Amino acid sequence: MSTTSAPHAGHSKGDSEARSAEAAGDILLVYDWECPACDTYCRWARVQPSAGSLHLVNARESNAVMEEITKAGLDIDQGMVVKVGGQLYYGSDAIHTLALLSSRTGFFNNLSHYLFRSKRMSHILYPGLRACRNFLLKALGKTKINNLGIEGHDRF
Repeated sequence: MSTTSAPHAGHSKGDSEARSAEAAGDILLVYDWECPACDTYCRWARVQPSAGSLHLVNARESNAVMEEITKAGLDIDQGMVVKVGGQLYYGSDAIHTLALLSSRTGFFNNLSHYLFRSKRMSHILYPGLRACRNFLLKALGKTKINNLGIEGHDRF
């Protein structure tokens, strides 16, 4: 996994090895690394040092947190997941939680905090962002992750 709360690290081999039991203060951000928009957003995200360490997890690889997400019935193709303190936050709740934990340093994190600090605004904006993501992945010819194993649910 890649720690991104300090100077930003890119993906490296082994980044997706999500720990089954996170250390205290770990924040897991689970998303589709094959989505250029999601990947850019998540790699630019920073959290306050007091919030913990942010770790990026590739939703396309099998790991303990993806098993937990699937058991919870969350469709990773329809929303990212943030795991903090053993709690899963999905979709608009995930982006809202990330905004509340953000470092607010730099233009990107300030903008993200401003847009998504309100739960209501997160719920309003997230569906549009998800639709853009789905359109982008369809245009790129990507397949869905389909972590819930829904028949006929493999293409965007």
